[in-house]
Amino acid sequence: MSKHLFTNVTVLDCSGDEPFRGEVLVEGNEIVAVAREGESLQRDGAEIIDGGDGTTLMPGLVESHAHLSIDNTDDLAALGRIPPEEHTLLTMHNARLYLDHGITSCISAASAKPRLDVVIRNAIEKGEIPGPRLLAATPWLTVTSGLGDMRTLHMPKVDSMALMADGPEEYRRLTRELIREGVDIIKLVISGDSFVPHADSETTIMSEEEVAAAAEVAHAHGKRLSAHARSAESVKSCVRHGIKVVYHANYADEEALDMLEANKDWIFVSPNLGFTAIAAYEGSDWFTEE
Repeated sequence: MSKHLFTNVTVLDCSGDEPFRGEVLVEGNEIVAVAREGESLQRDGAEIIDGGDGTTLMPGLVESHAHLSIDNTDDLAALGRIPPEEHTLLTMHNARLYLDHGITSCISAASAKPRLDVVIRNAIEKGEIPGPRLLAATPWLTVTSGLGDMRTLHMPKVDSMALMADGPEEYRRLTRELIREGVDIIKLVISGDSFVPHADSETTIMSEEEVAAAAEVAHAHGKRLSAHARSAESVKSCVRHGIKVVYHANYADEEALDMLEANKDWIFVSPNLGFTAIAAYEGSDWFTEE
């Protein structure tokens, strides 16, 4: 097993304590010992990495809203047009990119194709490719007219990064199919979004019965669920049906906030602050008026 000893570093251990000068010993992929300045760790067989002056060492970051299979396109339909072979390579490249930026664990918030996350997760776990620990997600599971549904009546076969289903029985079937393929997380699109002209962020597009059907199957198989949930009612639906990761929650009302507070021991809200900050402060560089 490989051993690496980091010396002359400022250690930020993320416990809430002040950073301190010291050494950190890593064996394989585990931190096994930490010493403060004035103390020394065992050096036998370890590769020494000298941080010199001004280097901070901290634990790996966790990205709670990862899309490893998405490039910088603003066209969801373009993702559907990428062949699976090229899309696998793109996802593999992004996995390395996350790791190179200090992100060592990712919760996928949706895969652009049903098995992309699964294949990359398996390859990372086998040591075949570099990348962060990954909880593999489904594509967006959305209803007709919901976020990700790029179809029209005259073009009914437009792919994106969403799988469409309507009614509880379709959601049961689709959830079972994706669990069969090896996903860790079922990603539901319960609310609309600001860039969906017929289903804005305050609209709850999935029915209670549809959410319940998907959740019932996922829980029966011991799988997690996450949800795109901007509207107040979508957040409440997440709490009612045991959806552990809630994305956005922008329009949560007092009742929704109280429900989140009452269930804070098991539910996690990931607001996607990076997107909001860029839209607010650098919007003209990245977005059109529309």
